[in-house]
Amino acid sequence: MDQHQADWNAKAARNIITNLEKRRMAGSYCVSAGQAKDEVVAMIPEGATVFRCGSMTSVGMGLWEAIAALPGVTLLDPYPPDLPPDEAMEIRRRGMIADVMIASTNAITLDGILVNLDGMGNRVAAMAFGPKQVILVVGMNKVVPDLASAVARVKHYAAPVNNIRLGYKNPCTETGLCTDCKTPGRICNLWSTIEGHMIKDRIHVKLVGENLGY
Repeated sequence: MDQHQADWNAKAARNIITNLEKRRMAGSYCVSAGQAKDEVVAMIPEGATVFRCGSMTSVGMGLWEAIAALPGVTLLDPYPPDLPPDEAMEIRRRGMIADVMIASTNAITLDGILVNLDGMGNRVAAMAFGPKQVILVVGMNKVVPDLASAVARVKHYAAPVNNIRLGYKNPCTETGLCTDCKTPGRICNLWSTIEGHMIKDRIHVKLVGENLGY
């Protein structure tokens, strides 16, 4: 990344953090994914239960391995490849009362609105209510100008790429764009738009000056 892009990231992040604070959400900025991983790990209280939600951002950072190694911390992870579906579902239910939930957001506007689209709904549900602390790790590639741009980014980029990643045979895996399909494997079922929170600083957005996740 050249210096001009790095400067824009830092300036845009400062503006977003200011707007998050106006919405009773917290924000911070890290130049690199490595720095973000260390800062997120430092935010985990001793003895906490941590709920892992779907996020390619955190996978690429090696965040889960670092959290799992913390003494006394319980990681609720529904994603081991050999885990039976009913056990994975039970972990997702337990995650709704975790101490900390960690994920990303599909898009964030310059004025601090978080926009997400879920298949099953546990991620957007936990963002809204349940876990005591929500930490969202967000690459600056997910920043968009406004709400309409956020919806377009999610429908025509994040969702098709995730369909390809998951191996689903939905129409967007062929066209690269959303066709508002009604297939059984549709992962675009539940929208969430978070414009603020009544519990001040419950949601902490950790912006990162790199392209992370989808």
